[in-house]
Amino acid sequence: MTPAPPTALVAEDERTLRQHLVEQLAQLWPELQVVGEAENGVQALRLLDELNPQVVFLDIEMPGATGLEVARQASGRSHVVFVTAYDQHAVAAFDQGAVDYVLKPLSAARLFTAITRVKQRLAGSAPPARLDALLAGLSAQGHPGAAGGAGLAPGRAPLRWINASVGQTLKLITVDEVQYFQADNKYTRVVTRDGEALIRKSLKELVEELDAQQFWQIHRGTLVNAMAVAGVSRDFRGRLLVKLKDRAETLQVSDSYAHLFKQM
Repeated sequence: MTPAPPTALVAEDERTLRQHLVEQLAQLWPELQVVGEAENGVQALRLLDELNPQVVFLDIEMPGATGLEVARQASGRSHVVFVTAYDQHAVAAFDQGAVDYVLKPLSAARLFTAITRVKQRLAGSAPPARLDALLAGLSAQGHPGAAGGAGLAPGRAPLRWINASVGQTLKLITVDEVQYFQADNKYTRVVTRDGEALIRKSLKELVEELDAQQFWQIHRGTLVNAMAVAGVSRDFRGRLLVKLKDRAETLQVSDSYAHLFKQM
């Protein structure tokens, strides 16, 4: 009797990257059945319960519910392969017994290594790893993007809305719309995809009130929305520059924050 093919759930909020990962899996592991794709954490949790996949390829950073919350539910149930841009997460995951990790941008060779290890676990009937210790450690450490900022006080909800001035008009802006914040004399510029506004709140105050998993301080005067980052490059002087998905300008990264992007 032919054994049933292994099943997998792919959870990644970036559609292009998710499609690329599914395509790579089809090429490198043709027997694998990708039975579900999730574009956010809430959907991933639902599909995890509905489909009970043997393997989960899981992005650590997703809206709705974080990848860590999904991993907590998958712990001991599914073999987890973390898909992450942050080597701090990846190394910790590997050391704590997670099947493996794949760093963004995806490398076919690295993915093949991860697949090989998953196959070995499945062939040996090894039970999925318990990730409790790993998840507790990562939750306590926080996101690497929090480096350099005080972060939220314990139990305090992150800032979600901002009242900003656009000329003589007061505009309500959700933090998810913000591409970046930049200090500007007595004000702070709030830059969105379609324009910008001003607030009197200082950058230091924003660092303390925003979710450090979403907003990274990349310069003494700049906070960038991680979801708005398209990539990084270097100028002719070797300085690191952040490229945005929906804005033409680039943002300079101070040397003290360059480690946030070393895998990009």
